[in-house]
Amino acid sequence: MTTSERELTEPVDLCTPDGLTLNPMAKGWSRRPLHRANLHGQFGLNKRWDYWAILAGDVIISTTYADVDHLGLADVYWANLVSGETGGHSIVVGADAGLSLPENPGTAPLEVHQDGLDLMIIDDRDGTHVNARWIEPDGRAGRLEAFVALPQGHESLNVVIPWNDELFNFTSKQQARPASGELVVGEWHFDFGGPSGPESWGVLDVGRGRWPAKINWNWGGGAGTCDGHVVGLQFGAKWTEGSGFTENGLVVDGRLSKLGSELEWTYDWDRPMTPWHVVDPLGQLDVMLTPRFDRHSQMEVSDDLGSETHQVFGTWSGRLRTDDGMELTFDGLQGFAEEARQRW
Repeated sequence: MTTSERELTEPVDLCTPDGLTLNPMAKGWSRRPLHRANLHGQFGLNKRWDYWAILAGDVIISTTYADVDHLGLADVYWANLVSGETGGHSIVVGADAGLSLPENPGTAPLEVHQDGLDLMIIDDRDGTHVNARWIEPDGRAGRLEAFVALPQGHESLNVVIPWNDELFNFTSKQQARPASGELVVGEWHFDFGGPSGPESWGVLDVGRGRWPAKINWNWGGGAGTCDGHVVGLQFGAKWTEGSGFTENGLVVDGRLSKLGSELEWTYDWDRPMTPWHVVDPLGQLDVMLTPRFDRHSQMEVSDDLGSETHQVFGTWSGRLRTDDGMELTFDGLQGFAEEARQRW
């Protein structure tokens, strides 16, 4: 294993009993979610979200369910990578509107029925059901019914990034989970996964923590099959630097290889549709994303509040080596990479 980071194997509270500061025993990473996010007080610093993406060949789908203290956000989004057509629906509600997330991810339904969006995310022993209804800006009705399986023993990358005792974040990054279902927008009907649809994979990003007012991050990942193996990629940068921990790893046939090094990212913010190159300096990963689509978002509220993100979707090619020495060379793995610049 190419990391000296502390591996956790038992459940642990993220915060001290009063919920105000980081529990020293929470520092570490695990192969399944073990942290209880007992965040209490410190209003305005707390960020809680579950973000789902489904990589479905020529179509990508995502949902967000978030509570960032001052307000709540929920959305469903889709993009056709061939035509460039996009759609979906998003809402922003006040802090008292009832968008809340459980301390232990996946242990309570996430549900909103407001402002034209009906969204439900429900976990059971076999995986996660994501169902949504909405009206597109052009008046067409939208519907999503998806199931993201959680195969028995499938591992994920779970880690606490500690900036200091007051500012820290727990994230659970789950890659290469098989997805199936249907997306319907007006008369357009798209089946994914299963026996008739394109190979499709679910991605989960769980966030529970207290963040600096200004921060940038990279996040990338993807999934596919190679020589009979299911391959998942998970890596980040910028926001983890100097913390002593990373969110970098490889998941092959459900087994996580944790990468402790900060990875080297090479890309052009001003030309996001050019390739994104990610390399492990210790040699376990060397991959390149060829983008097909850039989901660019920008929001400027004030000098102190705003965000801008380039999230590109495409295919990964390259090579990897697992902790047990398996070497794979692949091409055409579905995936994404992003840089986000946040003032919040």
